[in-house]
Amino acid sequence: MTGLLKRFRYQLAIFFSVIGPGFITAMVDNDAGGILTYSQAGAKYGYLPLWTLLPITILLIVTQEMCSRMGAVTEKGLSDLIREEFGLRTTFVIMALLVLANLTNVMANFAGIATSLELFHISRYISVPLGALIVWLLVVKGSYASVEKIFLFACVVYVAYIASGILVQPDWKKAAINSVTPTLIFNGGYIGMLIGMVGTSVAPWMQFYLQAAVVEKGVTAKEYASSRIEVIVGCVAMSVIAFFIIVACAGAYADKPQDIQSAADAAEGLRPFGQYASLLFAAGLFNASLFAACILPLSTSYSVCEGLGFESGVNRSFREAPIFYWLFTLLIVVGAASILIPGFPMVRMILLSQVINGILLPIILIFMLLLINKTKLMHEWVNTRFYNLVAWTSVAIMIGLTMALVALSIQDMMRT
Repeated sequence: MTGLLKRFRYQLAIFFSVIGPGFITAMVDNDAGGILTYSQAGAKYGYLPLWTLLPITILLIVTQEMCSRMGAVTEKGLSDLIREEFGLRTTFVIMALLVLANLTNVMANFAGIATSLELFHISRYISVPLGALIVWLLVVKGSYASVEKIFLFACVVYVAYIASGILVQPDWKKAAINSVTPTLIFNGGYIGMLIGMVGTSVAPWMQFYLQAAVVEKGVTAKEYASSRIEVIVGCVAMSVIAFFIIVACAGAYADKPQDIQSAADAAEGLRPFGQYASLLFAAGLFNASLFAACILPLSTSYSVCEGLGFESGVNRSFREAPIFYWLFTLLIVVGAASILIPGFPMVRMILLSQVINGILLPIILIFMLLLINKTKLMHEWVNTRFYNLVAWTSVAIMIGLTMALVALSIQDMMRT
């Protein structure tokens, strides 16, 4: 009994020593774009989209675990491995697509900061520049350990969405039934929503950030088992938060299903169910937006610098990794400045960013699968048949959904 207790304590100590990359990556997935996508899904389609969360969670666990394993075994980031195995030209094209997708996501998160604080009567011309400055100082002046502690604390605030969902008092029976009953509607809006939900839940940037963070934290194959548990816990927690966001908006808009113009509109829609439901949703949106506004530029800088062979990492100084910090700064400046342009189509851009994520995801997954199944790289840590089945099936489904969305969009254009 004493030996068993000591072993448990040892495993617990190892778990807490590696906690951070997987949990943070999964939780920050519920950023402003994710919150708006889930809010839109609940407000327009009610409880119907809940069935997607189970397969999305499985896919998220598989992809995140693969990246964590690759980082621990190879001690190299994903973009670094792509460059070494597929060449600089291929890496450059992927990095260019990733920067484009991530820039739209950075804009989405500064839009989230603006809209959430406007509910508290704070102008975006104050909140966005101030938020950008906080994000820049946090990363540029901090170390990996200090930044990670702040990010872990920010994860706790996501509990606000669980509270909001409960306060709305939704139809739990409908929610339970729709969580296990797949429902397909063949129109552009629904298909686009499905792609957006997968894109925001299993975003391409996550794979690059997680693997780079595992490497920088120093997690090796020896600590891999505990790192794997941390990844799974983070993925499940992310899906629970997504569930309550959809449920909250489905309950709030049950009588009048509609498109909402922003995640802040979702917060406003909760006001009839009590001031606290609305305020908690808005506070959660601000936390998620500020949190992701740090991670997304950071993830992009990691990926690009690794892929193109530049020094990177928050443990390095500005002088040691100038490209890393200048790219990080540029993404923040462009992302924040775009939100201050009068008439900027924030909602359209936020939803588009998630669809772009969904379209880019199968491309990234293909490269991940080719890498992780190379015995010379992974040795005995290559994928199991189950992992390959889930991942390749997901690639085929995402490509199919993208083709269906394009076909339906062309059909709609021809009608008009």
